[in-house]
Amino acid sequence: MSHIRLQVSPLSNEKIQWDLIVKKISERFPELNTTELSVKQFTAGYSNLTYLLSFPDKEMVLRRPPFGYIPPKAHDMEREFRILTKIHPYFPLAPEPFLYVDDPVVTDKHFYIMEKKVGIVLDDEIPSDIQDEQNFGLKASTALIDTLVQLHHIDINKSNLIELGKPEGYLKRQIEGWMKRYQSSKVDEHPQVEPLMRWLSEQIPTSPAATVVHNDMKLNNMMLSRDDLSKAVAVFDWELCSIGDPLSDLAGSIAYWTEPGDKETGLTSVTHLEGFLSRAELIEQYAKKTGRDVSNIDYYLTFAFFKIAVILQQIYYRFKNGEIEDDRFSHLNIGIENLINQAIKAKNHQLL
Repeated sequence: MSHIRLQVSPLSNEKIQWDLIVKKISERFPELNTTELSVKQFTAGYSNLTYLLSFPDKEMVLRRPPFGYIPPKAHDMEREFRILTKIHPYFPLAPEPFLYVDDPVVTDKHFYIMEKKVGIVLDDEIPSDIQDEQNFGLKASTALIDTLVQLHHIDINKSNLIELGKPEGYLKRQIEGWMKRYQSSKVDEHPQVEPLMRWLSEQIPTSPAATVVHNDMKLNNMMLSRDDLSKAVAVFDWELCSIGDPLSDLAGSIAYWTEPGDKETGLTSVTHLEGFLSRAELIEQYAKKTGRDVSNIDYYLTFAFFKIAVILQQIYYRFKNGEIEDDRFSHLNIGIENLINQAIKAKNHQLL
């Protein structure tokens, strides 16, 4: 039996049978030394939970849904595992997946295990070891856009990645789906949302040629090289990946990119600090490097801010109904309101 050291929440210890996970890993990697395992929890955020598994001669990462009630079709680890399996050969920044497990004897919810990447993640603060580096903001900004460009450049037909989604009518389905999610998770009244949703439905632009879309590409879902911060070494959180409109992917990244003077939204980002490119500069760089027409970007930004507002509202709805208990979520209504206001500013061409 392995000696297991845990640095995890009490729920992890209670709900996850780590000795059985070691057995599953031993079956997948029979040559691996599994006599000792150290488990450290990376995240306990709004979404999926991530754990570092350290054996004597190998490290890997386990990813699973949060504890407690989960809405239908949310936190689909099997889909994310299948996506990584398909996309890793064509986009190696996506971690290589090793093992998928759906066994209630092992843990309360399904999970998968993937390779561990090594680098720097910029979340809500600048790591101390790069604070003195020249132009780290510009380099990180470049990494985000270059990674999007690289992803959107993959030939979806030659790679057979077109199987990941249905590009025809993609944007319309997205708009309709997120409007339904808004209606089903409404907590507070936002009078400006109904006319905003009508506008989104009536003004859907013609999409450019479809590409792989990550659908959650933001700076803290990327890992940057320690040797060159302008280069990404990994992209995480592939659960929402599909085939669709690349401008919706760009706009999602821009909506998560905070700027000086932005009001509180509940989203963590360091990009409001001096040295990072502005939203407008990021869009300009993307257009220059891809040749895509971004003249309708305000529409996509409107939808992107609305979508993030709905994501936070779904969490806030579960908090208000007692499905999750976490004081961090008690003020999400402020962020939701401010994100809706950002969407309206984008609609009125007042954001960029």
